[in-house]
Amino acid sequence: MTGREGSAAIVLAGGASSRFGTDKMAALLDGRPLLHHALAAAGEIADTVVVVLAPGGDPGELPSTPSRLLVAYDPETHQGPLAGLAAGLTALVRTAPEIDLAIVFGGDMPWVVPAVLTMLLAALDASPTIGAATLEAEPTAILPLAVRPSMAAPAAAALLADGRRALRGVLLRVPAAVVSAEAWTALDPRRLTLRDVDLPGDLRPR
Repeated sequence: MTGREGSAAIVLAGGASSRFGTDKMAALLDGRPLLHHALAAAGEIADTVVVVLAPGGDPGELPSTPSRLLVAYDPETHQGPLAGLAAGLTALVRTAPEIDLAIVFGGDMPWVVPAVLTMLLAALDASPTIGAATLEAEPTAILPLAVRPSMAAPAAAALLADGRRALRGVLLRVPAAVVSAEAWTALDPRRLTLRDVDLPGDLRPR
């Protein structure tokens, strides 16, 4: 598998931005809203991109991408990334049920390397029995995450029904693969793919 064909991306953008102080998705990075950087990376590797916002959130003017861009909403406010994943998977299954490979990452992860995301999707695509794939990292990184919607959607729904909110629970419910650090850091030596923005100072170059 080589990127966009037959794959989707779910960009989680429904967080409260409580540590940032303002809506961080609208914060400017290199002259563009933070969220636009994540959507651009998603558009490079996926046919369909789903951006998941908080309930009633205004997506504003979204950037043009070569992919079909869908907007979904968390069912409730501040329920965490697992609820966002479930909302994104629901939108994807409803709109593009033929797609069964998806990459998931945060709208606050503007430096993700598309080649690394493609590697994650390829690890998932290697076997139909695999339901998720993550990157080997220390400390453990849950995002970005590749999922097979046919397996991850019911797992996420079951976890939410049990009152669970942790995204890592999906990895306990479906067979998962891990892409070695040696393999993915060859494409991303600075490990930018794992970087996110929590505070305004995170927008400054390191």
